[in-house]
Amino acid sequence: MNVKVKQRIPLKIKKMGINGEGIGFYKKTLVFVPGALKGEEVYCQVTRVQRNFIEAKLLTINKRSKFRVEAPCEIYDSCGGCQIMHLHYNKQLEFKEDLLRQALKKFAPVGYENYEIRPTIGMQEPLYYRAKLQFQTRKYKDEVKAGLYAQNSHYLVSLKNCLVQDKVTQQIINKVARLLGKYRLPIYDERKTAGVRTVMIRRSRKTGQVQMIFVTGRKLDFSLVVQDLVAEFPELETVAVNYHTSKSSEIYGDKTEIIWGEKAIQEGVLDYEFSLSPRAFYQLNPEQTEVLYGEAVKALDVTEEDHLIDAYCGVGTIGFAFAKRVKSLRGMDIIPEAIEDAKRNAKRMGFDNTLYEAGTAEEIIPRWYAEGYRADALIVDPPRTGLDDKLLETIVRYAPEKMVYVSCNVSTLARDLVKLSRVYDVHYIQSVDMFPHTARTEAVVKLFKRDSTRLGSERTHKG
Repeated sequence: MNVKVKQRIPLKIKKMGINGEGIGFYKKTLVFVPGALKGEEVYCQVTRVQRNFIEAKLLTINKRSKFRVEAPCEIYDSCGGCQIMHLHYNKQLEFKEDLLRQALKKFAPVGYENYEIRPTIGMQEPLYYRAKLQFQTRKYKDEVKAGLYAQNSHYLVSLKNCLVQDKVTQQIINKVARLLGKYRLPIYDERKTAGVRTVMIRRSRKTGQVQMIFVTGRKLDFSLVVQDLVAEFPELETVAVNYHTSKSSEIYGDKTEIIWGEKAIQEGVLDYEFSLSPRAFYQLNPEQTEVLYGEAVKALDVTEEDHLIDAYCGVGTIGFAFAKRVKSLRGMDIIPEAIEDAKRNAKRMGFDNTLYEAGTAEEIIPRWYAEGYRADALIVDPPRTGLDDKLLETIVRYAPEKMVYVSCNVSTLARDLVKLSRVYDVHYIQSVDMFPHTARTEAVVKLFKRDSTRLGSERTHKG
């Protein structure tokens, strides 16, 4: 391929890729151009040449898409937190549906051509939706900045007025950055790991309560910072410190302690409330979580005689939607604090048919089965990495009658469906826009165990 870095090339954008970039072909080679939209004719500069693809920077747009809009964010081009704010919102929803179709075509689970893929459910007001932020901190001269790293770099973009961040959490992080500078607390950099590296702030949609975690490399005195914050923000309920002493890129270390306030905040979804401790996972768009969990409830047809397993249960949130409708509910999660929350939440809501254990699903489920427990229904809501291989094999082996897969990554979902489609039929996939203006989406998949006689005949036929 006779193409060099810095070379300028014309390009017609044929489609959009999984990260929201425009994709075209130059001399039959794939070219990825961030910022370009499907249907546009652009002029771009090559930034990277690989054996089977090229990356390029958008220079000029010779033919604009009619769906291109002006991104309202002043730092949109440098931040990288949102990838498709320059695309009309209705078209963003179509793009997310298309992402799902692309992923299914790539991994080709059995029968994918006939899957019912429902239009993406969007937001009425797709701004200020993130109720949780995890901002990195860095010091530049005497000023502490909080924000996100620009794409593919170690340059921190300061975020003082993020258009997708909850307004209260944004005000608090702006104040935190000023106070860290005022009281001269050490700030993390690549050479010194001992300072404050990340600040997490989460706000409950239901109660307005706020919790915060300082992630630091060593023990520091945050008392003056906390004192000033509490005086200005009465909604602040919990302040915790997490100790992260290694150089790993993980956000959190192993040890978390509460240094001020309550152990947890109260949140609510559908018709129930629950506690969230600082490290517990909960969806970061509470408004759309209501929609997502509602779709999960619709997709999993449980009865009063059913036994349900909620893998990756977190604090129990999604499983609680079913607790009144089933005979028993069991869940597991690898974060012990989340399991303690789940137990407390279940007890507070008066559920006596629940059991929660800390550990991995691939270890716990086979043990439960060995002890005689049999699940009729299964709900999984894994991280972006998708289902663990061992868990996939476990699911295929035991195959509860009905299953719902809640996914936050269309690629790992499509990959996992290859194995799941050995024993399950996909009834439909409903995508939900949890992250407007980004290239990410969530999906709820309704699965039913295939007829055992049909399975047998298919295996015989294949043999």
